[in-house]
Amino acid sequence: MARKTFKKTDDQTRAIRLLGGPAKYVLLFGGSRSGKTFILLYALTVRAIKTPGSRHAVLRFRANAVRQAVWNDTFLKLMRLCFPGLKWKENRVDGLIKLPNGSEIWFGGLDSAERVDKILGREFATMYFNECSEISYPAITTALTRLAQKTPLQNKAYFDCNPSGKRHWSYKLFVDKIDPENKTPLRFPENYVSMLMNPSGNAENLPAGYIEETLSGLSRRQRQRFLEGRWLEETEGALWKHAMIDAYRVAEAPPLTRIVVGVDPAVSSGSASDETGIVAAGRSRDNNYFVLNDASLRGTPLEWAQAVVAEYKKHQADRVVAEVNNGGDLIIANLRRVAPDIPCKTVRAARGKIIRAEPIAALYEQGKVHHAGSFAELEEQMCSYNPATAKSSPDRMDALVWALTDLSNYGSAIQAITV
Repeated sequence: MARKTFKKTDDQTRAIRLLGGPAKYVLLFGGSRSGKTFILLYALTVRAIKTPGSRHAVLRFRANAVRQAVWNDTFLKLMRLCFPGLKWKENRVDGLIKLPNGSEIWFGGLDSAERVDKILGREFATMYFNECSEISYPAITTALTRLAQKTPLQNKAYFDCNPSGKRHWSYKLFVDKIDPENKTPLRFPENYVSMLMNPSGNAENLPAGYIEETLSGLSRRQRQRFLEGRWLEETEGALWKHAMIDAYRVAEAPPLTRIVVGVDPAVSSGSASDETGIVAAGRSRDNNYFVLNDASLRGTPLEWAQAVVAEYKKHQADRVVAEVNNGGDLIIANLRRVAPDIPCKTVRAARGKIIRAEPIAALYEQGKVHHAGSFAELEEQMCSYNPATAKSSPDRMDALVWALTDLSNYGSAIQAITV
């Protein structure tokens, strides 16, 4: 069998021209699996190969996500396909790839002060922010202070994302050309360029049916984002607005007195099922609330139960709060198969989603809820759910509401039993 060789798509060829141009900051945005990550890693690796001793960083909000989704997947495919004869060494502990010419490629997360210090104790010639819609703007600006290595290269920062709302900092910066913090026009707007890349332009590299079945079967707003690569407008009638979340976002949560994991289980499993909402949140001594993680997924009952238990252990939570409107005792039995002693509280909705969500939205309006990091999928669901027009259940939002309801002792919209 002949070895497969790398052939750029037309979109990737245009992206390479943009990346090689004079602009210092380049954003590739668009739908899912459009080839953005691959071509940005390719450009970064070429820069590393061409310039001995240069340093380059691939950054994402979560350290485990950058290693699993980028290093273990796309980067290894890239090296096999594009640079098969290149000998390189890896240091998994430090998140470091070392090339024969002394150049380094670092993979890191911006989700803890320790990880940030480890990566940003060095200067870099290239910084690539993968899935930048999940990263807060203060974290970006802090990281960019280390885009300062002196080499023959022009120092550059690359960004990619599935576009979220038009209030996100990436839209303000690259499309509106205004500073996301002070809302003034950029001093050097020509330094910020962007390009749309959609899965239709990468169809030759995608499995059969991915565009026509998987992406086309999403909800309208999800199709706009993950198929068409559109920046989304705020939804009329939604309880949350992006600005409401952004205003009180923090990099890390303080010490917490209580932590729970909210769960909204999917009724069915498989590729066409709803997601299981899994959201960890905690309460501080001064009765502020912190959203710690969104681990929601589409999977089998065993897979989501394992994910719930992993969140419980990771955050040293006090208990799991699980909705049992659909599934009843089977929900708890499923969790107990994975962790027999896990403390659970079952909740059953007695009123509509909006009624039980309103007290939680009020906490956001009061500035008492803080997202410790950025959770693009959860936040988009919160800010786009309108019960009058929604066709699917907001599983992530429901899990968030259950968790914060338990922490804040709002109980009028639920019936709860501890088991």
